[in-house]
Amino acid sequence: MSHEGIHGTDGGAGRFGAPVSTHGVDGIDAQTASLPPGIMANPPADPVTRAIPPAAEQDPRPEEHAEPSADTAGEVLRGVPGHTGKRPPTYPPHPLRPPSVRGGDDFAAFSPSVLLDGATVERLTVRAASVRGDSHNWEGTCRQDAMTVTRIGPPEAEMLLLAVADGVGSAKYSHIGSYRATRQAAVHLDREAEGIHAALCARDATELSAIANKAIAGAGAELREGWERTARHENRPYADGDYATTLHVLLVPTDARIRDRVVFSVGDGGLFVLRESHWHHGNPAGDGVIDTRTEALPHAYSTVKSTLLRTAPGEVLLLGTDGITNPLTQKDPEFAQRLARAWGGAAPPLSDFLWQAQTRAKSYDDDRTVVCVWEEA
Repeated sequence: MSHEGIHGTDGGAGRFGAPVSTHGVDGIDAQTASLPPGIMANPPADPVTRAIPPAAEQDPRPEEHAEPSADTAGEVLRGVPGHTGKRPPTYPPHPLRPPSVRGGDDFAAFSPSVLLDGATVERLTVRAASVRGDSHNWEGTCRQDAMTVTRIGPPEAEMLLLAVADGVGSAKYSHIGSYRATRQAAVHLDREAEGIHAALCARDATELSAIANKAIAGAGAELREGWERTARHENRPYADGDYATTLHVLLVPTDARIRDRVVFSVGDGGLFVLRESHWHHGNPAGDGVIDTRTEALPHAYSTVKSTLLRTAPGEVLLLGTDGITNPLTQKDPEFAQRLARAWGGAAPPLSDFLWQAQTRAKSYDDDRTVVCVWEEA
């Protein structure tokens, strides 16, 4: 959550439709001018289109005798990620220097710039990517987003658990907070899996909210205890706000007969549904949503937003941090349209999904984490 404050300290940053960075992006043009030639290569016009070798390069012999060229066999060159708007963002479109081990934060120094994951369970296909934002690349700071893709519950009550978290930019250890929050939440929700599954079958929003509050509160309390113990061991002060992070968890039953899903949320970001080529907000205000007074874990976790929704095969679910949900809801619809075209059909290969998820939009330079779920019709 780049340059974003905790609730009550920054009322406008990171909201839908608003830039998440306070950098004057155009103000660094002079700095990028000194970069080596070719670093700002022009991206392809459409991030969905693949490069195809010219016909002249194809082997003219009959197909049964053709031998692939060592230079072109299986090669698909996509170039840098595409962009929306008249010109690309000023930041370079690729990772720059990573954090150093000498910085004293091993977790940051060893965090990769990109995470990529996926799964196929029954009729469900998942693609997931977490990418360090342009501003963090430029500053040499680590990715503060995190994600988890796993399964919870026994076979008769099994669910896909998909979680994303966005560490608050101003918090010193928010990258640790986001990483641990997604995993600890999964552990605690697994303990409640049978109850969650039964509540989904019964469409019991009240019970789902109660379970969410119990599980997320338990995860937050356990994390806080561990971090306090670490701080005492290292002889330094402890503050909840140092680990502040948002959290969104989507649970999808693997049994195709159960049509309801549930999202548990704390903070910005959330769920969208791609239906008939248009993105619809999956957890709008009202409609069974429990209001929350907290914007980040672990310092306050007494109430979690819980959203029950019903989907149909063929619809695509998108769970993301505000690095993807903010540009998805910007006034210029080009970004949303590009992703709708890219993800409106069958699930793409992992490498294609990553490239599409990196579609760039000027002024949106935060970390970006997105998990999509396709269901075979």
